[in-house]
Amino acid sequence: MKTDEFDKKFDKGEDILEYLDLSKSVRPGRISKRVNVDFPVWMINLLDKESKRLGITRQSIIKFWIAEKLKEAGA
Repeated sequence: MKTDEFDKKFDKGEDILEYLDLSKSVRPGRISKRVNVDFPVWMINLLDKESKRLGITRQSIIKFWIAEKLKEAGA
């Protein structure tokens, strides 16, 4: 199928999944890289308290808060 045909089907709202190879698809910006960060014990305790209150993991709250700050900074 040519690109313009594909685009027309997409623009009309037609199902285009049969034309895609989803086995090789990736979401941009989702590749992870592990980093080690040392926090003082008091900070870990407060992180654990807040993550328990919210019902999420410590790692999730750290990533969420860092992402918020980066957005605020315009990064």
